[in-house]
Amino acid sequence: MPKYAALIYSEESDPATLDPEESQQVMTDYTEFGQNNADSIAGGEALHPTSTATTIHVEGGKGGNAVFTDGPFAETKEVLGGFYLLDVPDLDAALKVAQQIPGAWYGKVEVRPLLEFDDQGQPAG
Repeated sequence: MPKYAALIYSEESDPATLDPEESQQVMTDYTEFGQNNADSIAGGEALHPTSTATTIHVEGGKGGNAVFTDGPFAETKEVLGGFYLLDVPDLDAALKVAQQIPGAWYGKVEVRPLLEFDDQGQPAG
């Protein structure tokens, strides 16, 4: 069965400034989503804020000089906050599940098929 990444984007906010009731409602929404779609979810995680990110670029390609920069790749309002790995029959099923992710209500969710590889490391299909 194909797998899809459901990438959750929203405006980043400081957890210390969040209204506790709002924060609790968001967590309740995600818990309900997980319970209602457990058979389609193959994995997923929430991410720490972009302030904890480190971006790596190897100048000159393989074997070149690794440059490390504190922070995300791009400064944007909406950031990748987490993802789900969906194991569903097709894109239509992935979209049906993804529209239920609370992140789609508070921000946006990008659905993208995973690239699968054969035993020789070549893209399958």
